[in-house]
Amino acid sequence: MNIQYLHQWTVTPKEAVQIQNDLRKLVILEDDPGLVNISKVAGVDNAYIRERNQTYTCAAVVILSYPSLEMVETQYAMIRNQFPYVPGLLSFREAPAILAAFGEINNEPDLILLDGQGYAHPRRMGLASHLGLFLDRPTIGCAKSRLIGEYQEPAQVLGEYEPLLDSSTREQIGSVLRTRPFYKPLFVSPGHKVSIITATRLAMACARENHFLPEPVRLAHQYVTKYARSRRFN
Repeated sequence: MNIQYLHQWTVTPKEAVQIQNDLRKLVILEDDPGLVNISKVAGVDNAYIRERNQTYTCAAVVILSYPSLEMVETQYAMIRNQFPYVPGLLSFREAPAILAAFGEINNEPDLILLDGQGYAHPRRMGLASHLGLFLDRPTIGCAKSRLIGEYQEPAQVLGEYEPLLDSSTREQIGSVLRTRPFYKPLFVSPGHKVSIITATRLAMACARENHFLPEPVRLAHQYVTKYARSRRFN
């Protein structure tokens, strides 16, 4: 899969913030024409291994058919972490392993769903947006919890959602989606080449069997957890 390397990953936190501020100007929040004819979707998730005073990031990329969501391909990667944990700079810890896994993919997806934020980020440059630019694909952030913003709880009905609003500007930065009734909501935000309303619709279209996470992300989480366990050092 073709990857556009827009910058190096070995940077300081201060440099990382500047990179995010520069890249945010490139993010597109309009629907890519290819979204009307999706045949394959990708799910992405990460896990960490802490061994021998080193931290390693493991990534899993699963490719599913759409709309049936049947497994097509899975790829993994593991890279030693060289960036500290800094809130808002998750991309610099997780993206290198994800990109390495995408580099092995044979079935290119039309859409990518990630466990993380997209536009709903202090600098509008969450993991989904960052990777969308590198991969030049529509991406959607599907986060388990809120990073920023205010919202009202959506009704306890499958598919109901409310806008996620920036606390200061009142700009809509995502949606708070009920993927599972009587359970916490999913925080959906566009990453790149997709609008908020389409990101919300597609996240819901990928939900299955009363699971909280959309199926591509849920399977990626399941697979990367097993992979990380298998790669632990003795």
